[in-house]
Amino acid sequence: MENVINVVNSIVWSNWLVGLCFVSGIYFSVRTRFSQIRNLKEMVGLLLGGEKSEQGISSFQGFCTALAGRIGTGNIAGVATAIAWGGPGALFWMWAIAFLGAGSAFAESTLGQLYKEEHDGEYRGGPAYYIEKGLGSTKFSKAYATLFAIVTVIAIGILLPGVQSNSIAVSIQNGFGINVNITAVALVILTGIVIFGGIKRIGSAAEFIVPFMGGAYILMAIVIIIANIGDLPGVLALIFKSAFGAEASFGGILGSTIAWGVKRGVYSNEAGQGTGPQASSAAEVSHPAKQGFVQAFSVYVDTLFVCSATGFMILMTGCYNTFNEHTKNVMVQNMPQYGIPDIGPVYTQDAINTLIPGFGGAFVAIALFFFAFTTLMAYYYIAEVNLTYLVKKFTGGKSSKLSINCLRIVLLGMTAFGCVKSAGLAWTMGDIGVGMMAWLNLIAILILSKTVFICFNDYEAQMKAGIPRDEISFDPIKLGIKGADFWEKRSSNKA
Repeated sequence: MENVINVVNSIVWSNWLVGLCFVSGIYFSVRTRFSQIRNLKEMVGLLLGGEKSEQGISSFQGFCTALAGRIGTGNIAGVATAIAWGGPGALFWMWAIAFLGAGSAFAESTLGQLYKEEHDGEYRGGPAYYIEKGLGSTKFSKAYATLFAIVTVIAIGILLPGVQSNSIAVSIQNGFGINVNITAVALVILTGIVIFGGIKRIGSAAEFIVPFMGGAYILMAIVIIIANIGDLPGVLALIFKSAFGAEASFGGILGSTIAWGVKRGVYSNEAGQGTGPQASSAAEVSHPAKQGFVQAFSVYVDTLFVCSATGFMILMTGCYNTFNEHTKNVMVQNMPQYGIPDIGPVYTQDAINTLIPGFGGAFVAIALFFFAFTTLMAYYYIAEVNLTYLVKKFTGGKSSKLSINCLRIVLLGMTAFGCVKSAGLAWTMGDIGVGMMAWLNLIAILILSKTVFICFNDYEAQMKAGIPRDEISFDPIKLGIKGADFWEKRSSNKA
């Protein structure tokens, strides 16, 4: 079974997908004239503004909910794995795909807002919605959207929860000696309390947990960087030289360096994967591009801040090994006590132990719990949005409480299962889920790019005209955009 899963993973995550991630990021970055740099001030301003409503959450809650999905075990164990298989240069390629991915994140989240719907008193949207409506509600677009929704329910509801829960269980066992079965029960209970409360409770929990957990983790990294500040120039040189095969120790794995950097970067920041638009669609904003800007900034927070924090802690303390992906031979061995099966949180734990002996295990266990727990919350919401889409399509518009409760039970079951299964299998299954969603979504947003640029240019035109941020509005009919029923209705009501 594991051999079959590994073969499927190698097909899904071929060099073609790595290339597609770069191409889409470059395309949206160039066409928006590198908006992710020019409009950085606007991103922060929109993040702190916005309103809530009976149907929607605030921009900040949408940001935190999406960030809850982005900041997870990939920021700790994922970065360590990328360094183990790709060397220090993998961190550079994570930065590169984050910078370019901010363009893709803007596109998908703007589309999510543009084609959202109101369902059972809450806003719903995401790739399934914008694929169907944006492509003209044809037989092809409906089939394409249905395929994405099915893939997402399987990936998010079944394949991915185990990655998060496995890291929680392993780190808690290492840090506190608590049996994985006990962790499984506790995690299921806590996750169940939140996900049975709907998007409002998920948004409120994320709004509290995400800033706290991210801030504490970055603060720890800053302390370690300051304690090892003399090594910073050498580490930066190592990262950049290794990224292009110029460092002798890592020269033979340049392909793996790029591939693992992109793979773990996409897994972590989720730009272009199609998960961010689900949370951004739930936000209450006056223009679709607003949440696009907010979600672009969340990619920066995830990779440039949190992933970099992990990378610098590991590299500046020398707490890592690097292996050849194909031969499994050791290329760099700084920690002979660890082999291939030990890749993951232990690197970060030992990095923190260099500062405070014995504290690394407990700190990483707590950080991983918060990181992965909020990701599980976001996973449920994403799976629910897509299941709701499918149920409505196959039942003529009716929703089903039974199907939603079945999803909750399945996700909780996979969460428990992930606590006790092997980490290698959990990560491979997760990579397949991420890869399948990325293929379908990246192609879709490239097809719909013209609509993205119409929204983007409309927002920038209103900015340049001096219209205050809170008064910027959106009228799809005036712009010639079809299928944006929610915004058409809002615009006609205001008129």
